[in-house]
Amino acid sequence: MKAFSGFVAARYKWLIGFWILLLIGFAIFAIRLPGLLEGDGFRMDGEQEDVSNTLTQDFDQPDETMFLVFEGKTDDEISDALTSIEKLDITKEIISPLDESDQYKDDISYAMLHFDDSESDKSSLVTEIRDSVGTDNGITLTGQSPITKDINAASQKDLMVAEAIGLPIALIVLLFAFGTVVASLVPLLIGVATIVTSFGILALFGETMDLSIFVLNIIPMLGLALSIDFALLFISRYREERKLQSIPEAVRTTIETAGRSIIFSAFCVFIGLGAMLLIRVDIFQNIALGGMIVVSMAVLASLTLLPSVLLVLKERIDKGKILNVKTGTDRWRSFAESVIKRPVIITIVALVILGIALIPVRNMTLTIPQIDSLPLSYDTRSAYENMEDAFGMRNESTSFVIAERSGGWEDEEGLNALKDVQQALEKDALTGKVTTVFSESGIDQPEDFAQALQLPEQSAQLQPLLDAFITKDLLMIPVTLEADGASSEAQEWARKWSEKETPWNLQIGGEAKFNQEIFDEIADNIVYALLIIIVSTFIILMIAFRSLLIPFKAILMNIIGLSASFGLLVYIFQYGHFGLHPGTIALIIPVIVFSLVFGLSMDYEVFLISRMQESYLETGDNDKSMVEGLASTSKVITSAALIMIVLTGAFAFTDVMPVKQIGVGIAIAVAIDATIIRLLLVPSLMKLFGDWNWWLPFRKKS
Repeated sequence: MKAFSGFVAARYKWLIGFWILLLIGFAIFAIRLPGLLEGDGFRMDGEQEDVSNTLTQDFDQPDETMFLVFEGKTDDEISDALTSIEKLDITKEIISPLDESDQYKDDISYAMLHFDDSESDKSSLVTEIRDSVGTDNGITLTGQSPITKDINAASQKDLMVAEAIGLPIALIVLLFAFGTVVASLVPLLIGVATIVTSFGILALFGETMDLSIFVLNIIPMLGLALSIDFALLFISRYREERKLQSIPEAVRTTIETAGRSIIFSAFCVFIGLGAMLLIRVDIFQNIALGGMIVVSMAVLASLTLLPSVLLVLKERIDKGKILNVKTGTDRWRSFAESVIKRPVIITIVALVILGIALIPVRNMTLTIPQIDSLPLSYDTRSAYENMEDAFGMRNESTSFVIAERSGGWEDEEGLNALKDVQQALEKDALTGKVTTVFSESGIDQPEDFAQALQLPEQSAQLQPLLDAFITKDLLMIPVTLEADGASSEAQEWARKWSEKETPWNLQIGGEAKFNQEIFDEIADNIVYALLIIIVSTFIILMIAFRSLLIPFKAILMNIIGLSASFGLLVYIFQYGHFGLHPGTIALIIPVIVFSLVFGLSMDYEVFLISRMQESYLETGDNDKSMVEGLASTSKVITSAALIMIVLTGAFAFTDVMPVKQIGVGIAIAVAIDATIIRLLLVPSLMKLFGDWNWWLPFRKKS
C-alpha cells in the first residue's frame, strides 16, 4: 500500500482529470440504462424454457399473451376497442369475449392479445395499445409486458423518492460527523461518481444480456451506502492523521490504514455477491454482476478520487463550519469500560433479544414476486386481480406436457400411446382438465379416431386439430391443475412428472414448472453459496487479523444477527404490521440480504478490529486495546451505520414490494449489527476470551 499511496499523492491532479473524463464518458451510457431493463429477472435456462421454445417454434403458440380487461363496458365499446387494436397490425391473433362466452361474465370481460415476435420491443407494443384504446378507466391492458413496464416506471419513481428522502438525511448525519459543509459533501460526491460509472458499465452489459428492472433500485442502494460509508471511514481517519503530520503524509497514512480496511471489507462484500453467481437465475446473476461492479467502483473512487480531492482541498476541507464536533472518545471509552465490567450479563441479554427477534423466521413464506410487486394503485394490477377473481383463475393453473414418440402419434399405435398419456395424467389427483385431440374432437377411443382419419371428409376436419397438438414426433397436451401455479402442490406435480420414467420422454412447462425450477435452483445451490461466503470470509479475516477466534466470532455473530433480521422482516411484511397488509416474503430477499449484509457488516468488523489490533500490537493488553479500539471507532461506525440505514431504509417509502423488503431488510440487519452485535456482543466476547482473541497456530511472536 505504501507504493500505491505514494503514487496517488504524487499524481492526484492526473487522477482527478481521469475521473472527470470517466464520469463524462459513462454518464452518456448511464442515462440509457433504464431503457435497457426488462423483466423481473426470474428466468433461467431449464426445462420450462425448453418447453416454452418448443411451444412457440413447433406448435405455433404465441410468444406472449396480453389481456385487455373491460369493466362495465358495452359490446359496442368492446368491439370498438378491439377494432382499433386490429388496425395497428401488431398482434398475431385477438380472441374477443364477444366470441368466447367463457371470457365474459356479468360486467367484466377480457380479450386475449397474442403476439409471436420474441424479438419485438414489448414496451413499445404496450405503449401503442394503450394509446390506441385511450386511458378509459374501464379498459385496462395487463399481462406480463404491461406489468413489467409499470414496474420499471415505478422503480424509477421509487429511486427518485428514496434519493429525495435518503440523501438529505445522510447529509445531516455527515454534518454531525464532520461539522463542516465541505467535508460532508465530499462523501456524496464519491457516491455519485460510483453510481454514474457503475450505471454506465451496466448499460454496456445491457446491450448483450438481459438485465432485471430491479437492478435500477438495488445497485444505487448498495453503491451509495457503501461508497459514502467508505468515504466516511477514510475522511475520519484522515482528519485524525492530519493533526499529527502534513496533509500529503496524512493522505498517505490514511490510504495505508483506512484504505487497507476498505479493501478487506470490500473483498467480503465482493465474495458475498460473487457467491450468488452459483444460482443460475437471471436476477441473482444481474445483482451479483451489478453489485461487484459497484463495489469495485466504490473502492476505486475511495482510494483514488477521494484522496485526490482531499489533496486539492487541503485546509478547505474545513470550510463551512456549522457545528463544533467533538470526538466523543471519552464517552465511548466509558461505555466500553462499562461493557467489559459485565460481559456475561450483556452477552446473555443480547442473545435473548436476538433470539426473540429470530422466532418468526420459522413461519417465513417465500414466493416469487409477480404482479404483487406493483402497488395497488396501478390499474395494471387491479384489473388483473379483478379478472382472476371473476373467472376463478386464482385456484388453478395451466401446465404444458410435451411427449416424444419415435414414429409419431397419428397412426393407430401412436393414438393408443396418446390415450395412455392422457389417462396417466387424468389419474393424478391434482389434475383437472386434460386437453387432447380426443377431448376436443369428441371421439374418445383411439380406434374410432384412427377409422375417422381414413375417411377423407372427416380426416380434413380432424387434420387442423392434429396439427395443433402434434408435430412430427412431438405431442403437446395442455393440463389444467386444480392448484395455483405458485403452490407447493403444483410445484411437486411438475417435479414428479418431469422425473417420471415413461416411454414418452415427458417435458413439463408452465407456471408450476417455472416456480419449481426457480425454487429448486436456489435450494440446490444456496448451501454452496453460503459455504463460499463463510469460508472465504473466514480466511480473509484470519489473514487480516492473524487470529482464528475473531473471524469465527464475526461469522457466528453475523449469522445470528441476520437470522434475527429475517424474523423482523416476517413480523413486518408477512404478519402485516406498521400499516402493511399481510403478505409473503419475496424469494430473493433472504439470499440477497444475506449476501449483501454479510459483507457489509464486515465493513464495521474490519474497521473496529483493525483499531483494536493496532493497539494490541503496541501494548499487548487485550482489555486496553478493546477499549481504545471501541472508543476511537464507535462514533464513525455509528455514523456509517446510520447512513447505511438511512439510504437503504428510505426504500421503505417506495412502492415496489421486493425493493421495499430489500431496503428494510438491509436497514434492520445493519441496525442490529451496529448496535447489539458491534457495541455489545463484540466487546463482551472480546473481554471473555482475553488474549485468546489473538491466537493463531504457528504464529511467530513479535
